[in-house]
Amino acid sequence: MKSGSCIVKTTKVMELIDITALLAKELAANECSNGLCMVYNPHTTAGLTINEGADPAVQADIIAGFREFVPLHHPFMHREGNSPAHMMASLMGASLNIAYKNGRFQLGTWQKVFFCEFDGPRTRNVHYHFIESL
Repeated sequence: MKSGSCIVKTTKVMELIDITALLAKELAANECSNGLCMVYNPHTTAGLTINEGADPAVQADIIAGFREFVPLHHPFMHREGNSPAHMMASLMGASLNIAYKNGRFQLGTWQKVFFCEFDGPRTRNVHYHFIESL
């Protein structure tokens, strides 16, 4: 297994950042051929997802949907005031698995890997593990 971390710098309170190329660069640098990439986000106010990357409106729609779905101004008890971000991160999830073959991720035509910031701007880490198959 080959492991490492990538730094993701966010610039907005809420945004989806395409990290597909960042992960693909690490896949190539580690000379991986066939296997499974486990991606893990160790932050409680951010998530990971695979979704459409061709039209930026999809990312904007996801954020807008979360803003409607999660009550931003509810009188939450958490003192930091970022309970909505914790809820959104829980809904997105903290990890992903991506198959790779011949050194390339096996994503669909429109799919990209996104880091989902819900409490930015911040500097974040994303951990990856490449597990080669026989």
